[in-house]
Amino acid sequence: MATANKTCSLGRRIYQFAASVSGAIAVFIILWGCTANDFNAGAITWKTYSNSRYGFEFPYPSNWTSSAAPENDDGIAFISPQNKIVEIRGWASQQLPNSIVTDQESVKKRNPNFQTAQGVSGVLVVEVDQGVGSMTLTLIHSQVKYYWQGRSKSQEFQDYYRLFYYIAQQYRISLP
Repeated sequence: MATANKTCSLGRRIYQFAASVSGAIAVFIILWGCTANDFNAGAITWKTYSNSRYGFEFPYPSNWTSSAAPENDDGIAFISPQNKIVEIRGWASQQLPNSIVTDQESVKKRNPNFQTAQGVSGVLVVEVDQGVGSMTLTLIHSQVKYYWQGRSKSQEFQDYYRLFYYIAQQYRISLP
């Protein structure tokens, strides 16, 4: 009986070790994707989307196609020609004055953790779950909330991370 307990105990330790190693490998792959140096913005031909209603713009690869713009002209989405699941989008919305706003999210304080090349501070959130990976930038200026987002399947997110990050850095708003 002591031999069976030792075997089970050894089996559990091997399983725990394998689980921790595979977890470490998964974290390594995600971090490697975030720091990979193979992204070269100069090798891409860019176009710039400009939104006249809210005064924002961002670059996008020239071979990406735009989806139909909404009638209210609050933004647009672009889709990769290689993978229809991969998209980038930018949009904005007018905020009501704080005395009228009842939306709790608008009241929450969010500490800026990102700065665009223009020098505007905002919040950049990266989320990867089992299905989708996304990078979302939120900027607030003069009662307008600006958003930019890049999305892909979570398994491919590391391949697009540097592209998404570069575009988020280049996002610009009209400043008075």
